[in-house]
Amino acid sequence: MRLLIKNALIATASEVFPGAVLSERGKISLVLRNPDASSLLEASEGAFAIDAFGMHLLPGGVDPHTHFDLDVGFAKASDDFYTGSIAAACGGTTTFIDHMAFGPKGCDAFHQYIKYREISKDSVIDYGLHGVLQDKSQASLESMRVLKEREGVSSFKIYLTYDFKLDEASALEVLKKAKQLDITVCVHCEDDGLLADARKKLLQSGRKSPIWHASSRPAQAEANAIKRILELALQADEAKVYIVHLSSEMGLNEISNACEAGRKNIFVETCPQYLFLDESSIQTEEQALKLTMSPPPRKPSDRKALWEGLRNGIIHTIGTDHCPFFYKTQKIRGKDDFTACPNGLPGVELRMTLMYSEGYIKRKLPLTRVVELCCAQPARIFGLGSRKGDISPGLDADFVLFDPSAKYKVTAANLHENVDYTPYEGMEVEGAPVMVISGGKIIVNSNEFLGRKGSGRYLMRS
Repeated sequence: MRLLIKNALIATASEVFPGAVLSERGKISLVLRNPDASSLLEASEGAFAIDAFGMHLLPGGVDPHTHFDLDVGFAKASDDFYTGSIAAACGGTTTFIDHMAFGPKGCDAFHQYIKYREISKDSVIDYGLHGVLQDKSQASLESMRVLKEREGVSSFKIYLTYDFKLDEASALEVLKKAKQLDITVCVHCEDDGLLADARKKLLQSGRKSPIWHASSRPAQAEANAIKRILELALQADEAKVYIVHLSSEMGLNEISNACEAGRKNIFVETCPQYLFLDESSIQTEEQALKLTMSPPPRKPSDRKALWEGLRNGIIHTIGTDHCPFFYKTQKIRGKDDFTACPNGLPGVELRMTLMYSEGYIKRKLPLTRVVELCCAQPARIFGLGSRKGDISPGLDADFVLFDPSAKYKVTAANLHENVDYTPYEGMEVEGAPVMVISGGKIIVNSNEFLGRKGSGRYLMRS
């Protein structure tokens, strides 16, 4: 249908202005600046009109980092692609790119891609998939080429820790191949040797309670791994690297040093949990279990440094790393041994709200910068810039309307995430997404989901 949104304050990645937007057949057809009555009357002919007076109209959010339906062997994430995408939509996100889990030992990237294309069909919003590499075999390297050319998978993830970690030689081979294919390599940066040593010392001394998890993953491990992967990317002729979930000032400093040296093709993501939570958020063992994630919450000084990184442009995107597990039946496994607790926490529904409330309203981060971080730059970096992330004719008609006057306390009971807690319980926020539109269709109105199962489209990415 034709849809007209009028009397809005439109926020793009470059400016905020009063205007109206017309969409037809799922695409933006017209953007009107300061339209007069006659222009609005002409645009509204045959259109369903929404009066957005007093509200901000933002592009639909693009979350570049989710883990829906993630199976870690002894536990599975509580949100699948259906429930997780509903939560994302209700929070103003209309596109996400999911990181596939590891497959069986010896499998190539095709194995997980085929599995994920099947389990992702229930998504209610548009989505893409990051490939995952478990080794540097010729089959895995060749799968990068085929999946990019045939399936539009233009990014692949590697890990420098966990069971299928890549050593430096293997990571370098992947980066060289990625450079040839113009593929972005997403990297989980933690020094596995340092982690193993820290974990061993804690366990040998009997410090197994969940309160010790954060000590088992020191910031130095992140900084070491970031420094090394940037050196390897340079050896690979400036291959594109995307640092996921940056959590520390030490890690940020390594990236700053590289940027000051004139390095290119370095992209950086942080997450709300590192901007709004820190070690002071963990006062009890219950809180420690709920906030068991990798990397863990850092010091208040790290939070401060990350906010500065958002302001000065060193950090490019806000992802969620959404990977929820039920506290009462899954997280509780780690009550006597933190290594038995599944890592991850919810957050996909609150990303846009937190950045609007805490970033734009309270910390005076320009609204255009919020749009860059949450919408435009994730779309551009991952090959969706011609369709998603901004408000311009020809792009998909994906929008979220924010009411800046709304004030409320966050509570898990009012969220759509399929989990029994939120790490932001009781947080006072200002501004709420009151309507979400995907492909020109209203899918959320006043926190009620109106879309349908399976309506999301798999996106081929350039």
